[in-house]
Amino acid sequence: MATRDQVDELLAKMAEERANLIRVAEGLSPEDALRVPVDAEGEEQWTALEQLAHLCEMERTYDAWVRAALREENPDLGRIPWQSVPIPIEEANRYTVADLLRQLELERRYTLGLIDGMRLEDFDRVATSPMFGTLTVLQWLRSFYRHDRQHTAQILGRRSEYQPNFKGREPNQRKMRLEMVARRQAGQA
Repeated sequence: MATRDQVDELLAKMAEERANLIRVAEGLSPEDALRVPVDAEGEEQWTALEQLAHLCEMERTYDAWVRAALREENPDLGRIPWQSVPIPIEEANRYTVADLLRQLELERRYTLGLIDGMRLEDFDRVATSPMFGTLTVLQWLRSFYRHDRQHTAQILGRRSEYQPNFKGREPNQRKMRLEMVARRQAGQA
């Protein structure tokens, strides 16, 4: 069973990695926030602003996955849609770093409230994702600080020492996102 020490460690790492992300993001010039890395692929092609918007979206989506695991026994997370946020990735470059950091702060407040309301045994519940397999709630929550670390490195133009453990090959989320937006726009025409 999960321990109070593990939960405290989770919260400390979440705070540490988020503080590092904020420090890096606040140090970006407006030009750097819009710079597209050369010779990058997938998420690494995103601007820093798009990276921050992606983190907002994923925080809300991870929260939805955790809520599903708390509600039902080993839910199939493939049935849970990606969550919408006020600043979607495709609109992120029209906003400022400060705008996106405010949104990240709101998302994190919700996450911390969710964690605060959990019992220790809740951290042992499981959920299964087609991309990541079956993980406990504690493992899903660890994704928050690992994901922050990964995108902080990408914003700095470095490869992160943390790489998600996808079942199979990592999907090209940038390409998928562009295709989704194109389908949405074609449907509106």
